[in-house]
Order: sequence, then C-alpha cells, then structure tokens
Amino acid sequence: MAETNDKNEKVPLPSVAIDGTRIRNIREAKKLTQLYVANVVGVTTDTISRWENNRYPSIKRDNAQKLADALEVSLDEILRQELSDTDETSVQPAPPPARRAVVTVLAVVAAVIVGLLLFFLLRQPPVPASATRWAPRFAAPGEPFPVQVKVARQPSAPFGFILREKLPPGARPVNSLPATSSADSELKWLVPSAGTPVTVSFTLQVPASFNPGKDAALKGEIVVHSADSSNRTETVGGNGSVHIGAYHWADSNGDGRIDDDEIMPAYYICEEMKGLGLDWKTIEAIWSGKGYRWDAKHGYTVLK
Repeated sequence: MAETNDKNEKVPLPSVAIDGTRIRNIREAKKLTQLYVANVVGVTTDTISRWENNRYPSIKRDNAQKLADALEVSLDEILRQELSDTDETSVQPAPPPARRAVVTVLAVVAAVIVGLLLFFLLRQPPVPASATRWAPRFAAPGEPFPVQVKVARQPSAPFGFILREKLPPGARPVNSLPATSSADSELKWLVPSAGTPVTVSFTLQVPASFNPGKDAALKGEIVVHSADSSNRTETVGGNGSVHIGAYHWADSNGDGRIDDDEIMPAYYICEEMKGLGLDWKTIEAIWSGKGYRWDAKHGYTVLK
C-alpha cells in the first residue's frame, strides 16, 4: 500500500492551456488589479503577469479554476481555443509565384492610373464656390423680411460676378447692401473681381394682398467672370421659399413666439443688415414677452 501511495503522489496534476491575452482583457474590462487576482488565486502578481503574457502557456487546472473564479467567468472563457481540423483544412494555400507576380503587376498599374488621375485633377483650375441664399422660413405679408446671398471667393482664384435675384410676384425691395440695379421683378448686382468672400443683403416685402398660406419663391443665378475672360452661369443655392402668413420672420419654427434659440440668429442678421428696414425693437419685445399675434390691420402685437 505504501508503494501504491508513493506512485499516486508522483502522478502530475492535470494542466490546461490558458489564453493570456484573453485573461488580461477580462481583468481590465472588469477593472480588477493583478494584486487582487493574485490574492484570490494564491500566487504572486509576477505569476499573474507571466500568465497574461503567455510566459506559462499551461498551468494547473485547479489554479486555472481559481483564476476563472477571480475573474468571475467560466473556466472555458480563459482557455486557449485550438484550431479544429476544419479550421486547419480551410486555410487556403499561398498563390503560386506566377499568380503573385500577376497580382503585383496589376497593383502597380492601378497605382499608376490613380496617380495620373490625381495629377490631371489637381492641374484643373479651381471651381469657384456656388452662391448660397439664406432666407427666413416664414414672413408676414406687407412686412419687411431679410435675404442674404453669400459667395465664397478664395485669394488663389479671384473672380468677379453678376448676381441676379428674381422676386416673387408683386414683391418689392425695401433696401439692399450693396446697392442694387432693380427692375420690376429682378434685382441685379455687379461685383468686381477679388479673392474675398462677398455677402449681398437685401430686404423684401410681399404685397399685403399676398394669399396667406402660400409660399413666396426666390430664384437667382450668378454669372462668374474668370481671369481668362470666360463666363459661367451658376444657380444660387440655399433656401428659396418663404411661407407667407401670420408670422414674424425671426420666428424660425412658426410657433408664435421668439425663443432663446431664435433671438441670437435674429440679432446677428439685424446687426449685419443695419439700415435695411429690419425692426430689432419689435423682435426684442416679442422675445421678452410671451409671444406675438399678427393681423393685417395692427401688424405685430406683443403678448404680455
């Protein structure tokens, strides 16, 4: 019996292969320190560090179980996953040398083509930015409302342009900056060549008889005069539709009041367009009150 016991004592304890990287990721995700894990398992922090760095690819099974318990996961989650026969057979062999050579040549040809395309694209003269219109979403008939057209120009590509804005039927301009050459239904500006951005500002009124509930449409274009004396016509982008009704233009969502989100944009517009017929005092009074009401006879009435 003594001999049998000696043999049993010499039998090595079962070991398992652990995945150090997975162990470290689990520990860090759970915000556990190496010292805490080492105390639970009953080893040193140096041992934990070596396990996480795969210095010991296999350890005693009971230590592995203690490690899993410390990390609050099952034992299977920290064991190394060996490739199955199916995974090994699914690995594709490397292409033969001749095929690799063909792939390399095709890659070089593709890189050359892309390089040539970039070269010719970069040699093309820069295209001036299109003009963009800002107009309010709402306005009342007979009341002035602001419109701005911004044209971005760069020092590297200066140009002059003609701006034309076609007005809604019956609308009339109140004022503009810079001054405009106006016709019955169209405003015009001639802007000399330069490389700095331009903002054209103007105020409009649709007639008091304009049908409430309808949209007043603005359409425009710029004729760009480039340095090589060529002309190109571009449509003005941005908002070109203003809904006409019992609204103030600064009431951007049409809810019958001017709130904190609307007052600052209105202030900046009024500052940029001083002297063009916008009534800042009324806007400020509506913002300070509980809202407003509009009718054709009395205009805007502030609700207290």
